[in-house]
Amino acid sequence: MKNLFTILISLIFLNQAFSQDLDTLDTVDSLAQLIEKDTTYWTNEFSVGLNFNQAAFSGNWKAGGVNSIAFGSIAAGKANYAKGKLSWDNQLELMYGIVKNEGQQVRKSNDRIFFDSKVGYSAGGNWSYFGSLNFMTQFTDGFEYGPDDQRTLISGFFAPAFLTSGIGMEYKPNKDFALRIAPFSPRFTFVTDPTIIQNVPTNYGVPEGQTVRTEWLALQLYATYDKEITENLTIKSRYQMFANYETLAFKTIDHRLDVTLIAKITRFVDVTFTSINVYDFDMDPGIQYSQALALGILYKVSNKK
Repeated sequence: MKNLFTILISLIFLNQAFSQDLDTLDTVDSLAQLIEKDTTYWTNEFSVGLNFNQAAFSGNWKAGGVNSIAFGSIAAGKANYAKGKLSWDNQLELMYGIVKNEGQQVRKSNDRIFFDSKVGYSAGGNWSYFGSLNFMTQFTDGFEYGPDDQRTLISGFFAPAFLTSGIGMEYKPNKDFALRIAPFSPRFTFVTDPTIIQNVPTNYGVPEGQTVRTEWLALQLYATYDKEITENLTIKSRYQMFANYETLAFKTIDHRLDVTLIAKITRFVDVTFTSINVYDFDMDPGIQYSQALALGILYKVSNKK
């Protein structure tokens, strides 16, 4: 916790450095007051989606099949502030889904908590200085399933969780694409359940007997591409790379790619495809991936012009 406090203080000092060139921003308090007053400089976006799938077969159905019910949900929001050279971008994603096949326990089909916050100050052209924090974990326990539907606990809320900071430069040539380059990017990995190590020997990189691993000297690349390809088709993607300088090697560099495709059918009905691809040697020596395709209801509100 002491390390977490230290990095948060560092980001606050960074924000103060950005504000020195602005006559109206003498302190962090005045920054908060300015943002509170200048509500017209905020752009907000919120969406929530639900999908439901069900399949049923008679006992004499010769083609085979398993009765099943599946439910999925997603909530996402953005709150971005921009005035002059100063910007503050915030993003939150919450996803959860379950599936119940006949003869099996309820299983998760999706589970994610993601939050990202970035303060930026224009350096001219397409470049800006930035300081950021992003956080990722899951809502509920995750299990590995074996014969006779036996399950083994392998993850949970804050087991693991990742808090990654970053200080560096951002390149943003247009409204669709942005690339952050953070040569100083400390990361904190949390595993608060001591029993996880019994089933996951690597313990997600956290040393045995501890609940937090701190990686102070690291590089982070963070790229986003969000584009409305057509009026009814949107792509949202996010790539993250994390490299610890102290253990730097090809196999120890972490990669994560999230892709979401949303195709509108009507105003409130859409088809959503999500893909999550992860390589993290501290989790597993192989590439992990998750994909889902769902038809459901999506409601979206925004004050974008």
